[in-house]
This record gives sequence, structure tokens and C-alpha cells, in this order.
Amino acid sequence: MFERFTTEARTTVTGAVAEARRAGAGVVTEEHLLLALLAQGALDPLGVDRAAVTAGLAEARRRGGMTRADEEALAGLGIDLTEIVTRIEETHGEGALSGTAPRRRGLGASLRSALGRPESNNRHVPFTPGAKKILEQSLRIALGRGDRHIGTPHLLLALLSRPGTVAEVLADHGVTLAGAERGLSA
Repeated sequence: MFERFTTEARTTVTGAVAEARRAGAGVVTEEHLLLALLAQGALDPLGVDRAAVTAGLAEARRRGGMTRADEEALAGLGIDLTEIVTRIEETHGEGALSGTAPRRRGLGASLRSALGRPESNNRHVPFTPGAKKILEQSLRIALGRGDRHIGTPHLLLALLSRPGTVAEVLADHGVTLAGAERGLSA
């Protein structure tokens, strides 16, 4: 499938891996794909404010990745997500829910560290099932549009086509699937 990716799309995928490494995450998520698209300027033609979207992602992470739909569902059960986040942060510190699980170090990494050698930046960072679905969906979108290659617009449309935090944050900043399809087709 990656042979169909344009240079920009490949740069986005490698950028997502770099974003995950920079964040100390053990996996590449949909959020990392979005951050890589933002860094490349792939959303600039849609008038997206990079800083505002990044702040929206940070706020979603603070809530433990819960979407407004999740928050509403919990509220229907009488559970106040804001109160839960506040209590957890009072006990464990601000942003306690936003932290990624620390990556376990293998014996090789521990030995390199003990010997004073830096950890290689080439370590494998796997993609979450959700991030893999985005890549698969981008292929379906490209084929559905009659395109021979998968580009950054296809990755963006795939991110927007799947419900979740990334699509919600983008929608909060005026980027919807329908709007992106129109904006990217023009």
C-alpha cells in the first residue's frame, strides 16, 4: 500500500512516528497523524489555525481523550466528567490523564543507557489499530475518488471520516468532512 503514497503522504507518516517519539509515546495514534499533517501545512488551504487545533488536542488529552459524545453519555448516567478530571488532577497533578504510558525499556536499551550510549532514534514505534484504520481508509478514499496515489488530502479525509477526538477537535475549528472534501476538490 505504501507504494501508492505520495512523497508528502510518506512524510506525514514518518512525521507521525517522529511526533510519537517526541511525545514519548509507545505507539503512533490518529493524533500523531494529525500533528504531522499540521506540521506539513496540509490543513493551511482550509484556513486552519495550527496553534488552536494543537491546543484543542491538548485539552482533549487532558480529559483522557474523552469526546463530547462520551461526556454527554456519562452525564446521562449522572457522571460529571469535568468533576472527575478536576479530582484526578487535584490528587495526581495537572494533566494526569493526558500522560502516555511510559514505554518499557528492553534489556538492550537498559544496557546502552548504563554504558552511556544514547538510545537509537530508529526504534520501531507501532501504529495503533485506529491509526492503521486511517491509513487503510485513506486508500479507500483515494480509490473511491479515482485517484491513483494516496496524498495528504486522503489522509485528512480519512481522519475526518472516523468519529473520535481528532475529528471532533477539527470540527470545533471549522473543518468537517464535507467542508474538507469541497475545499480540497477546488
